Parts: sequence; structure tokens; C-alpha cells
Amino acid sequence: MKKDTHPKYETTTIRCACGATVDAGSTSDDLSVEICSQCHPFFTGKQKLVDTAGRIERFRRKYEKFTAQTQAKEQ
Repeated sequence: MKKDTHPKYETTTIRCACGATVDAGSTSDDLSVEICSQCHPFFTGKQKLVDTAGRIERFRRKYEKFTAQTQAKEQ
């Protein structure tokens, strides 16, 4: 077999946005995630609001022309 074909596997620290840290094995150095098992609503049973303002704004901009045309036809 060829030498040095596989990446180095080592212990990595995974950090969540809530502040939780988990040590795991990975080929990446340090990882950061937005939601982990300690703050995910499925595991905690608590409702958590996720920032979706960007998605809503994109939807409004996309259909702004459509609503303007509809209002113009009604007048």
C-alpha cells in the first residue's frame, strides 16, 4: 500500500453556538456547529426560534413585483 494516502485522524473539539463542547475523532482540526444535541428542540423538548428573517425578506422581495402588478390590475 502507498504511504501517507490517508488523512491524519486525531481528537477534535466540536463547539456549538450554545457553548457546549464535545471531543470527538475527526480528520478536521476544530469544528463549530450551530445546533447540537444539548440545544436542539428534538432532544430538549423546548421550542427554539431560529433566525429566518433572511428567508422571509428574500420571499417578500421575490413576490413584490407580483403583488404590485396584481394591485395595479385591480385599480
